Amino acid sequence: MSIIHYRACTSRGLASLGAAFLVACGGGGAPERAATPAPAPDAPVQAAPAAPADTVVTEAHSSALLSLTPANPLTPAPPLGLPAAIGTTLTTLQLINKASFLQYNVPLTFGQVFAPGAFPATGGLAGVYAGAALPLQVNIKARHPDGSVRHAIITAVLPQMAAGQNGTLALTAAAAPAQSPQTGPGSLLASGFDATVKLTVDGQPYTASAAELLQNTAYQTWLSGPMVNEWQVSAPFKSAAGVNHPHLSARFAIRSYKSGNGVYGKTRVDVTVENNWAYEPAPKTFTYDAEVLINRKSIYNIAALKHYHHARWRKVFWPELEPAVHIKHDTAYLIASKAVPNYDQGLTISPTALTTMKTTWDAAKPGPMGMAMVDKYMPATGGRPDIGLNHAWGAMYLLSMDERAKEVTVGLSDLSGSWPMHYRDRVTGQPVSIVDYPFVRDIKISVDSFNRALNRWEDLPQCTPAIECKTPYTPETSHHPSFSYLPYLVTGDTYHLDELHFWANWNLINQNPGYRKHATGLVKSHQVRGQAWSLRSLTQAAYIAPDDHPLKAYFNKIVDNNLDWYNTTFVAGNTNQLGFIDNSGFAAVAYTGPGGPKTGMSPWQDDFFTSSIGQAHELGFTKSKTLLDWKARFPVGRLTAPGYCWVDGAVYALSVRATEASPYFTTFAQAWQATFRAADNTDLVNSTGQRYVDQPCASQLQANWRTQLEIDKRSGRTPWLAGEMTGYASSQEGFPANMQPAVAMAASTGIPNARAAWDVFAKRTIKPDYGQRPQFAIVPR
Repeated sequence: MSIIHYRACTSRGLASLGAAFLVACGGGGAPERAATPAPAPDAPVQAAPAAPADTVVTEAHSSALLSLTPANPLTPAPPLGLPAAIGTTLTTLQLINKASFLQYNVPLTFGQVFAPGAFPATGGLAGVYAGAALPLQVNIKARHPDGSVRHAIITAVLPQMAAGQNGTLALTAAAAPAQSPQTGPGSLLASGFDATVKLTVDGQPYTASAAELLQNTAYQTWLSGPMVNEWQVSAPFKSAAGVNHPHLSARFAIRSYKSGNGVYGKTRVDVTVENNWAYEPAPKTFTYDAEVLINRKSIYNIAALKHYHHARWRKVFWPELEPAVHIKHDTAYLIASKAVPNYDQGLTISPTALTTMKTTWDAAKPGPMGMAMVDKYMPATGGRPDIGLNHAWGAMYLLSMDERAKEVTVGLSDLSGSWPMHYRDRVTGQPVSIVDYPFVRDIKISVDSFNRALNRWEDLPQCTPAIECKTPYTPETSHHPSFSYLPYLVTGDTYHLDELHFWANWNLINQNPGYRKHATGLVKSHQVRGQAWSLRSLTQAAYIAPDDHPLKAYFNKIVDNNLDWYNTTFVAGNTNQLGFIDNSGFAAVAYTGPGGPKTGMSPWQDDFFTSSIGQAHELGFTKSKTLLDWKARFPVGRLTAPGYCWVDGAVYALSVRATEASPYFTTFAQAWQATFRAADNTDLVNSTGQRYVDQPCASQLQANWRTQLEIDKRSGRTPWLAGEMTGYASSQEGFPANMQPAVAMAASTGIPNARAAWDVFAKRTIKPDYGQRPQFAIVPR
């Protein structure tokens, strides 16, 4: 018999992280239940009490949803953090008709983040478009600690849009309306709707039908209200004999909009095919032909697709005409909400860079199991555009709101499913939990993955032979990008939410269980840069996860555990007065300095860590403030401390102790002198006999010394300028660029000299052209 696992959207909380739950749903979800027939058309669905975070809020509407009435003049937005009076504009969006023709009854659904306190727990939201009231459906997903709305998924239906029309949609504060009852998919099914995926694997057909699942199994409700409902189902593919495929499964998200007369209108079909089960024996790559049919019409085919192990792919279809509208969020508001870092809004993203990006994307022909623009071998070293709190293309999108940049940013999240690190637990339907499996590991090392208490191995099954799992993609913690946080933020699509969870969780299960302290989930055993990006992904996942999602508490607890460990290890009584991370034996104090092996460390990796902790602080993780204050002294000291020349603030490797057995230096002057004064290092003395440390800091004499050294080496470099930082100062991914977010985050701490450090950094002579790649173009708030 087919076994399908679900999560219930109830207020029972997380008594057991191993329990079965439905994906978090707007307006309260259908409770977990046995397979039942589909409800009568549009009959209210009996549901368990909804968590407060998932209240459905709509503007009062009549049966004629498209009947518009004049609106009151817009009230300016209040200061962020304060509740808004009714009628106050919280934020605006630009809606652009991309079509060359008039569009009618245009449905729009998007994600929107709100600043703490702006959208109060007792409030509502109304829309104003083209000077008239526009009804909204607001499905609240996450709230701030004060109960105000953090993230919501908003739906509107535009009566019409002229060709090329560009209009402003204002989201204004309103009174909280009554909650709308949930309805099931009965009417949609009665209209004859179906979406089917057919696979031919080794000559044998397998199918999965959305209509069959909606009618005969429990579904979960993601969106609910008078304008749109979204129901989600999943199941293994079945053979003609009704036998489940052991590895391949389908997931459907069926979004059904109502037209002006209240009947069902446009439908969006979101299809995901997975090869993801965590503990299914004999994982492998499967090659198959795939076909998607909607309402018995074939709309997509792909032949001989190699579906890699523990990977998945996604396609979105509109059986009717797809709405052709580009939604531009308010960049300033997104940044001010602190949901995204404070990218320099004074930048102009290069039109040439945008064009090149789109050309590169199109040339890659991104599709199932593809990965455009990102290095397929993640452990590769060197600067690249996918590294940062957000990757370069996402930062370009944030700063430009360009349609092409959005396509690439969202598309990269779609393709992130291609990487072989998706491990879904059949029991919970979620990424495999280190709480349920404290000894889980994606490979087996000795007996470290054996759970003695439960007398079982918890390492994930491996391919036998290994060639069965050959894949072009090699993920790695120390270089993994943030693919899906921003796409989920602005779209509200659960595929991106799941991807965010898969990647955040993989950074836990790819460690030795003992190193992470089993269910505690510490990331301290990774390289320092790996710790940085793991914490970035974990805090993003915890911050934006819906409040009634079973992984909300899971990721929050893991973040809390890590902050406790870092604060205890580094802040409380630590003799490391410089403020750098030294816990990892893999890349912390691992470089050879004048004193020999393991006397140097990499400031740029540490700067990644500082920026990640800075983002955690901005996202509201209060325990991060103590750690950030301690960490901030490291970038601040390299720019302002007496005896340390700030042009070397972003040096590749910095000596931090005299010998491997020595204590750390207590001043930045000692670290700088040890790094640059060694008499036996010929690179520190040029052909004229002058020593580098004797040149006045940031002076033309110092610049001339560097120029002479380049001449001595016959490198042909152009002359150095006074105040030019070392470490590839003009590169968007050079070491000064890596340092910039750390200095910007440090400037907000209030520790001594933090703002002065930014002032010094901002006055450097050579700066990158961030209009090409702005992922590190973060400035102080």
